[in-house]
Parts: sequence; structure tokens; C-alpha cells
Amino acid sequence: MRRLRTMFAVVIAFALVAAACGDDTGGTTTTAAPTTTAAPTTTTEAEMDPREGWPDSLVFGFVPSREAEELQDNVDILAGILADALDMEVSGIVTSDYTALGVALGTGEAQIGAFAPANYVLASRIYPNIELLAQSVRFGSATYHAQYFTNDPSVCGADPVEGAFEYDATGTVIAVGPTETPALQVGWNADDTREEGVSAGLACPEPVDLSVIEGRTMAFGTESSTSGYIFPVLELIAAGLTQDVDYNSCYSGSHDNSVLFVYGSSVCGGDENRADFGVSFDDARRNVREASPDVGEKVIVFNISAPIANDVIAVDANLPENLKDAIFQAIADFMSTEEGVAVMDDIYSWTDLIRANDLTRASFLLIEQAIDQLGFGT
Repeated sequence: MRRLRTMFAVVIAFALVAAACGDDTGGTTTTAAPTTTAAPTTTTEAEMDPREGWPDSLVFGFVPSREAEELQDNVDILAGILADALDMEVSGIVTSDYTALGVALGTGEAQIGAFAPANYVLASRIYPNIELLAQSVRFGSATYHAQYFTNDPSVCGADPVEGAFEYDATGTVIAVGPTETPALQVGWNADDTREEGVSAGLACPEPVDLSVIEGRTMAFGTESSTSGYIFPVLELIAAGLTQDVDYNSCYSGSHDNSVLFVYGSSVCGGDENRADFGVSFDDARRNVREASPDVGEKVIVFNISAPIANDVIAVDANLPENLKDAIFQAIADFMSTEEGVAVMDDIYSWTDLIRANDLTRASFLLIEQAIDQLGFGT
């Protein structure tokens, strides 16, 4: 990891030296000894303040990918790390949803925010001061998927197996082993060992067509969630399925809840019917494994969406550039530690961070097109 860079500028005025001129007397020319007069030397001794323009404090906003109360402790830890690295007060807050986070960052109530990709796009369209700073990495990948899951193993057509889905080099979804995807599968550790006391995640032996959802109930997260709604509902439309016409739907409010609706411990849509199917980021089953250690057996993945750009960190564009650099480096340095990996895994399953560049910005074009197709933000 690169060290935190501190920017200094020093202004120095150089001495001006005046050369003596010869004297012409009109007759005999006499060469006089040259005289040199040194101009006064002026030196600006005061250095520019590297913290010029820095605010007295910062607010870092998050939204609940799980229950807000569970997030706050880890958010406070990250805020404390930033406060120490930047030598200023930093507060971590969990807003009610992405809309509230966008308003907070856009109006100056917060200066840093962790956004899902679609929510960043929507917020930046409304508030031009919201600037992309960094993109998260999960286990070596800057993209992820929505995963489709069910509590009905008969959907698979064969017994579910420990495994997952990934895209091959031709862009085809294929079944792979549980450790062969960038997403950490429920029941497994990052070092490819089994997690004690937690059932390993099951998946159908082969990807199953989305048409199996027809006539049944589907749990989405929120309407502005990239993997919890936007990409899945567009793929269902492409499969010939119209929401609330060809299948019933409800909004769980979070990825965790969508998993729990299908698991059977929560109610979908305010009635007594549990959801038959659901969708979340991969693998959101890990978020509920402590309370429901058999979630990997009961909630079975049967397909994945097209690749989606990972979550991002955005900042107020009006912050000084060297402060933006410092914010990025402080978080990246923290994520290079064991504590940082554990904290960021608990918050959003992030394992690394990359600085935004033209390539990462280009990855949002597909998301913008999806948003426009659904008519969001208009």
C-alpha cells in the first residue's frame, strides 16, 4: 500500500545580480575594475499550509446492507481510523436509505459516502458535487453479481450441490465450486477452508432459467438497489416476465431481509406468504449466517445476473484534492490490516479498494442505461 502523501510547496525568490557596465570617456578608453552591486535577496520563509481548505470535521455516511444497529459499531471503528489518520473529527452515520445518503452528501451534511453503484449514479445526477473517489474490490474482483435464490430445491431438477455460478471466458454462466468465484460463499473462509458451525452454500448443479419464477412470489430489496432490484427486474423483463403480472413481488428493504424472506423467518408483503424466490448481492447469505447457520442449505442459488460494478466511495467534490488523496489512502491502509479486512467485510464484504479512474467510471455506463430504461431519476 502506498504511504499517505503530504503535499508541501515552498516559494523561493532567487537573488538578482547586476553586472557593472564599462565607462566610455570619448578619448582614451580606460578599463576600470568592474563593480558588482548585489540586489537584496528576498526569501518567502512561510510554507503553504498543506491543510489549507480542510474542514474541521468530516461525516462519513453509510446505508444498511444489514440491520443499521449491527453496522454502527463497525462504522464507528472506521470513523475512528480516519480521525486518527487525518487528525480531525470524523463521524460515521448510517442513513435510512441511499436517497437520504445522496441528499446528505449533496447538501453538505456529509462529505463522504459509501454508495451502491446505481445509487451513486442517481445521486450524482441530482447533485453535481458528488464525485467518485474509489471503487471497492471483493476478493480480487471489481465487479459482482445479483444472485437468484429459492427455498424450493425441485427448481434445480436435480439435488443441489455445494457450489456457485460464474461467467466463463465466452460470457456464459457456468456452475463452479464454492471457492472458484470472487464472492466469498457462505460456509467458507477466505483461505478456502470450511467455516465451523455454518452450512456450506448450496446451488443448483446447473444454472436454471428465470422462467421458473413465473406465477410465484419474488422478494426484491429496494427499488433503487442495483443488485437487489434494477438488474434482476430488467433480466426478468428480458425473460418475458413482467413484475406483478407474471409473478408477485414485494420489497424486503435490504439484502439480508430478502434472504430471510426466502429462508422463511420473515414475512413478504405484509401477509402470511413467504417468498418463493429472492435476489441479493452474492453472497448475502453470509450476512445472516450467525443467527441462521443453516441458511446455506435452505436458501439455494439457481442463477446470477450480468456483472455489476462494485460499490463505491464518493466524496464532496469541493474538498481539497490532497484531502481526497488522504481519505482514500487512510481507508486503503486500514484495509491492508487484519482488523480492516474484518471490519470492511462485516460492513459491505469489501476486501480492497482502488482509486477511481477512467476504466472504473466507464463501468457505470451499463448501470446508467439500466436506470434510464426503468425511468428512474426522471
